[in-house]
Amino acid sequence: MTDMEKKVMIRLCAKIVAETDLYETDREVQNLIDWVCLSEQIKENNNIIRNLTGEYKKIEPDCREGVRAQLERMKQLCKERNNLYEKQNGLKGQKQKIEKSLER
Repeated sequence: MTDMEKKVMIRLCAKIVAETDLYETDREVQNLIDWVCLSEQIKENNNIIRNLTGEYKKIEPDCREGVRAQLERMKQLCKERNNLYEKQNGLKGQKQKIEKSLER
């Protein structure tokens, strides 16, 4: 059955149900209609999930590269900071030596 045939059948069934009280009086009709509605909702949700997954996959590599670059920069900053701390400690040591010699 083609998509067009399915749509026509669903519209026809919807008109029949709208013009009668079959949905309220016939449990099988109610179950069939509910099944069709739920199936359509599941299809729609699956389409949204596929679209979201596709969008995620498009964005993900750029994000990973951006994060990777930021992590590398953070490593560099930490190395530079640690080197400066070491230099600061050396300078403080030299300063203390000078201060001791001035005190004598």
